[in-house]
Amino acid sequence: MTGGQIGNVVLVKQLNGAAVYRLIDQQGPISRIQVADVSQLAPASVTKITRQLMKRGLIKEVAQQASTGGRRAISLTTEGEPFHSVAIRLGRDYVQLSLFNLDAVELASTHSLFNYLNQSDLESGLIQHIQSFLDEHKDKINQLIAIGIVLPGLVDPVEGVVDYIPNTDIDNFALSGIVKVAFNVECFIGNDIRGKALAEHYFGASQDCKDSILVSVHRGTGAGIIVNGQVFLGSNRNVGEIGHIQIDPLGSQCQCGNFGCLETVASNPAILASITALINKGHPSSLSSLDKITMVDVCQHALEGDELAKQSLIRVGNELGKVIAITVNLFNPQKIIIAGDITQAAELVFPAIRRNVEAQSLTTFHTDLPIVASELEAKPTMGAFSMIKRAMLNGVLLQKLLEE
Repeated sequence: MTGGQIGNVVLVKQLNGAAVYRLIDQQGPISRIQVADVSQLAPASVTKITRQLMKRGLIKEVAQQASTGGRRAISLTTEGEPFHSVAIRLGRDYVQLSLFNLDAVELASTHSLFNYLNQSDLESGLIQHIQSFLDEHKDKINQLIAIGIVLPGLVDPVEGVVDYIPNTDIDNFALSGIVKVAFNVECFIGNDIRGKALAEHYFGASQDCKDSILVSVHRGTGAGIIVNGQVFLGSNRNVGEIGHIQIDPLGSQCQCGNFGCLETVASNPAILASITALINKGHPSSLSSLDKITMVDVCQHALEGDELAKQSLIRVGNELGKVIAITVNLFNPQKIIIAGDITQAAELVFPAIRRNVEAQSLTTFHTDLPIVASELEAKPTMGAFSMIKRAMLNGVLLQKLLEE
């Protein structure tokens, strides 16, 4: 056999194994006969793959299905409890770590300040945080199968390389390889917002559709686009930088160097800076009594009737809506998900978004288009866990576990 033929055989094996595991995971309890019917794999192939999965402990037989005549079929379901992973959300000045089992149950978590300015500090500090977390929770870990990491910036999730992190001096940072060597376990990385979008698709607000767009308003503004159940990525593995669409040529300068980007209006720092400037100019607001204003304060005061806070959030909703309308025209999603503190004032922000989407996108695209809040806002590491979940469902991690 040539190298190419061997490679093809390995790939087919991975894809077939993934197809069977995915069906059991997403539609279980399900019988072997049903798996063969849906996957269109030969019953003998399904039997062989399920035997391997059972031997590795990744699936199990459960209560028999009701008989429709003849031999009763035994159902299969995935087994998640013995398999553990560490999911990491790396922020610009903090790190959050969680321990999950394969059933997506969070067993432990921690949040720490973490300042880093260069590649060396990031690498050594992150390794130290992971080691401390593993040491602290070793009694909860049965089989550690993977580490997932999401972070702000430009990431190549296929190669496991980070090309850019805001305010950090890095160059072609092979993060997944470094972590894999340090802990002898598979590591999967991705952009934080794309990770959020995938997490919502697997576990949250967009589980019921194949095409969705998540818009995150946090320190920056970005989007994660899901097309046919997959994160949409460009040739350099990064798509969705809607925060750098220009909405006002005469606006403030953005960190990207351009002027009037969406991010200069619709991000937490921009919103707070705008409100503070208005208060300093003498505009009345109940927020003026606070020493330090947060987005939570802005949302709360707006809902309580503070006009300055209210109008500020409506303006943000208008600008978001204009840019979201562009994405609706481009991708025709089944659902829009909004993530960030701003969702705490959804009753003010979402109608403003909707008005602009309806005014500036095709009628057939925005008719009955749901605009909803993220369901995973309180679970910031879920995006990192979704990197691991994806690697199980597409067979990359699954195959490695079967080969152990």
